[in-house]
Amino acid sequence: MAIARVGRGDVFLVNLNPTRGGEIRKTRPCVVVSPDELNTHLRTVIVAPLTTGGSYPFRVPCTFQGKSGHVVLDQIRTVDQADQTSRHPVSPCARTGTGRAA
Repeated sequence: MAIARVGRGDVFLVNLNPTRGGEIRKTRPCVVVSPDELNTHLRTVIVAPLTTGGSYPFRVPCTFQGKSGHVVLDQIRTVDQADQTSRHPVSPCARTGTGRAA
């Protein structure tokens, strides 16, 4: 099976269920944070969810689809690239502020 080309910084809708405790739930946009060297060779990618709530020093500010929000680096997940039912390409995330991008 060929692995789809997914790049670092791409944003997808990802079904984050099932969850436990304080983990982010539901389907939401997630930005790919794994390096392209991994994305090219593995069936999985590492993603960080995007949220419009909660500003913390370890969350990277960004603008996505006209909304200001944050990349939630404290909730990273590994997801399968082949799972097309839980992931759909959407527009890119623009980093804002002076912090370093994930």
